[in-house]
Amino acid sequence: MPRNFLKKYFSNNRIKEEKSFSIFGELIHDQNLWHMRRRSVAGACGIGLFCAFIPLPFQMLIAAGFAIILRCNLPISVALVWITNPITMPALFYLAYKVGAALTDTHLGPFEFELSFNWLFTELRDRWRPFMVGCLFLGTAAGLFGFIAARVLWRIRVVSFWNKRKLRKFNR
Repeated sequence: MPRNFLKKYFSNNRIKEEKSFSIFGELIHDQNLWHMRRRSVAGACGIGLFCAFIPLPFQMLIAAGFAIILRCNLPISVALVWITNPITMPALFYLAYKVGAALTDTHLGPFEFELSFNWLFTELRDRWRPFMVGCLFLGTAAGLFGFIAARVLWRIRVVSFWNKRKLRKFNR
């Protein structure tokens, strides 16, 4: 099922036609970016989850660039960036701030939320360092976890397939 979903919504032609990916030129036509192989999928999981914690509005392009450079599955790396979507982003970035504050030993002073650019820029000026450290730490941890989990799950599936095949041969 995930394979059919990815093929439907992240097909080779659909992404190639996307104007924002035109900056990659002919590199996007490499067939290795579109195949589902263990190394390619695991790398894409690592890239996508790492880039999800980059606090910039163009995370998908960064993930696509890394996927092209490292020759990993492009659709999976771009899709996993959406772990941080507008609904989950505040909670995940607040977690990143809390983790960064703990890692940098920064005192978390109370603050009152105000919906204005002035508040945003003054608060960011004081709190950017723990936020960025937390984003880097959580992005690296999520990327490593995604890479290892994809490799392990792929291996489990292959071993299960081998065992079923051996059992079928034995029962003949």
